[in-house]
Amino acid sequence: MDTANTGEDRVSLKSNGKTPTNEGTTDSLGMLEKKSNENKKNGLKVTTGNESESLTPQSPSLSSPVTSPLKMIGGLFNNKGEEDSDTTPQKGKGLARSMTNPNMSNFGGSLQKTIRRSLNLDTRKDKRHKPPLVPVSEGAAEERTEDKVKEEDVVWEEMEEDNTLSEIPRTPLSGLSSPVTSPLKMIGGFFNNKGEEDSDTTPQKGKGLARSMTNPNMSNFGGSLQKTIRRSLNLGTRKDKRCKPPLVPVSEGAAEERTEDKVKEEDVVWEEMEEDYTLPEIPRTPLSVMEINKLIEMALLEEAHLNLLALRQELQQEQERSGDDSPMELAKKEKDLNLLYGELRKKFKTIMCDPNSLELLEPMVRIIQEEEKRAGQPGGLQDSWMEAWREMVDGCVQVKIKSIKLEQREKNPSWLAVHLGLLGKSIVDDLENVKKDLRWSYPPSFKVFSTYVRSYHSGVRQHLKKLEPQVTEVKDLYALLNWIINSYKSEKIMGSVSLQPEMKEENSDLQLEEDCLKKLKDKYCCRLKEVIRGYLDRVIDNENETIWDIKKTPEKDDENLFFSYLHMDVLTNVKGPIVHSAEIDDQLKQKVISSCLQELKDFPKRFEEGFRHHCSSLQQELVWSEYQITYINSFMALQQHMERYRDTCPAEEEEFKKETNGLIFRLMQGLEDQFKEDVKPYLRRMITRKWLTNDEDFKQLYRRTDLLSEHCALMRPPHSQELASRLHYHVVREYIGQLMKNNFSCKNHKHEKAASKIHKQWKDLTVQFENMNSSHEWLYAVGNDLSDIIQQKNKEDIKNHLQPLVEQYPDFCKKHLVAVLYFRGLTRGQ
Repeated sequence: MDTANTGEDRVSLKSNGKTPTNEGTTDSLGMLEKKSNENKKNGLKVTTGNESESLTPQSPSLSSPVTSPLKMIGGLFNNKGEEDSDTTPQKGKGLARSMTNPNMSNFGGSLQKTIRRSLNLDTRKDKRHKPPLVPVSEGAAEERTEDKVKEEDVVWEEMEEDNTLSEIPRTPLSGLSSPVTSPLKMIGGFFNNKGEEDSDTTPQKGKGLARSMTNPNMSNFGGSLQKTIRRSLNLGTRKDKRCKPPLVPVSEGAAEERTEDKVKEEDVVWEEMEEDYTLPEIPRTPLSVMEINKLIEMALLEEAHLNLLALRQELQQEQERSGDDSPMELAKKEKDLNLLYGELRKKFKTIMCDPNSLELLEPMVRIIQEEEKRAGQPGGLQDSWMEAWREMVDGCVQVKIKSIKLEQREKNPSWLAVHLGLLGKSIVDDLENVKKDLRWSYPPSFKVFSTYVRSYHSGVRQHLKKLEPQVTEVKDLYALLNWIINSYKSEKIMGSVSLQPEMKEENSDLQLEEDCLKKLKDKYCCRLKEVIRGYLDRVIDNENETIWDIKKTPEKDDENLFFSYLHMDVLTNVKGPIVHSAEIDDQLKQKVISSCLQELKDFPKRFEEGFRHHCSSLQQELVWSEYQITYINSFMALQQHMERYRDTCPAEEEEFKKETNGLIFRLMQGLEDQFKEDVKPYLRRMITRKWLTNDEDFKQLYRRTDLLSEHCALMRPPHSQELASRLHYHVVREYIGQLMKNNFSCKNHKHEKAASKIHKQWKDLTVQFENMNSSHEWLYAVGNDLSDIIQQKNKEDIKNHLQPLVEQYPDFCKKHLVAVLYFRGLTRGQ
């Protein structure tokens, strides 16, 4: 071994990797002792791998070469046989001269050990002394004894002699003229980084921001180096941990436990970003405005912000020096700061709207926090950065909403329903992403989930307000109202299970402006009235096509009454919107009922006009009466169905009932007039000379009355009884009226025949009206009383039979008595 080294050499020897029991170590130590004695004479001290002390090194000169930090940490990146090894000197050559501080000779190995142990990773020596981990599974307890025997038989291999030196960088990180930074300081917050893993250090209070003595470009070196080291050791960064699920060990029976493992993974509680942070050192001299703007464009946010703070400090110092005088240079610098901050905010908005820029959120958040602390200081923006961030969230949400597909109404009739479905799905997906991923990139004070929920409330309100003018059809208006009032807060969107439990603390209602919602409901009701009017017009047209034009005889229902589908068609078109509106809210239901009743109020008149127009040629036919009876029944049923809405809209229901009763009365009046017109010629010939000898006129009268009875039997009560009573009175009055006209006198004993005929005919008519349930029972006896008077032979008997007639009919007067006596042939007609 060559020991002819000068006193300037700093010698570092490493062991050959053998164990203390090996002979090689003893020989090496002997040679080292000799070497040490020889060097002591020259004032030198030889350092071995087992010694902990060495000569105090001289401070390196600025003119001496500076070793790269990557070289300082030794073989951390080229670790061929290097863990916990002591490098042996090369054979046949003198000791290598170290160009760095002698205390740094073993820094790479010790640093690697420290890093591995701080990350709970074992070194090779630890691995030698620790038994290998045995997976716990079925039968593992029985195999432990055999495993221990195998461990004792393990043959350890010695470290390889060869060592590959990592590539020396061509250019050091900093210039020779810059101050030399300790490698520990160069890797920044790797060992002391508040807000990162394994760190509890808090920033010192009451002190100003420290100024870095290094190149400003080194400010982010520690963080990037830390990420590089962790990834080289197959360790993920914090963001990697957020995105990657924990590894599941594979062991016996693992396949059966995978379902339980997945459930456990879903129960993992993620941690939000810490509120506190440590601001990196602000460079003494900021970069130029163009360079800072370039950093912003390149998304080097932290470095750009530090230079902005440095520029602000320069501005503050110059303002203090200038006092009240504000030269143009200061105004220009302040304008530059405002422009740069504006560009920074634009970059923030771009980052927030880009789902692939998640890693840039953390520096953005720290910048916002720092600017909030410095609010009001010269050089900064006047408005709140937190408020600006919320506006950026609003902007991102609006961009998201505008990107949702909206088809044209002409191309897809369900364009609005499809759009609202996509909108709801997009809201849920985006809020799920905020809940699961995005929120962990912010500290709790930002209240990210709540902010996005409020932004979606606001964004959706604005979107629907712009969309409303395009919505004109009833089905689209209903879909929009239902989505706003029901679907938005339901489990389909804001009440989704995937958004719980965070959503429980939020307001899930859309809360449109009251005037806007009222306007939308009124628009729906107005359009609904137009649609119902069209439905009712089609009902009239359908009745004409299927019944009137072909003179179809009306159908009969189970009660043997004339029946029409008219009222069922009307109810179907009216009841549907009422039922659907009730599914939205009670207020809309009331509005819809009112609108339907208002439109129905005009329907009876419009129906009557159409009926008389299309059936005018049928008035002399029997089917005309049948149609009238049928529609009396139909509108009566329609009126009964609409009475259920009396409590909700009493005024509108009363108006509709009034119009319906008017139509029913006019239809009944038509039946009455038709009957009167039919029996008029036959009643005119009653109580005449021809009548006494011919029964044909009475037979026709009886036939018409019998037909009336059949019609009344096909009509719903109470209208059937009302019609029968009115016509009963008409027939009695006309029949008796012919006797009171003094047109015929029964002489020569003809009075007996006349009395017998009156009695018989009166009995037939009475039976008919009794079958029709006429309410005028007091008319039944008048014919019999008159026939009894007429058949009497002398005046005394006639006088005795007048008493009941006068008592039952108070309006019976002398004029009537004279007419009866004239018909009897006892007096003249005068």
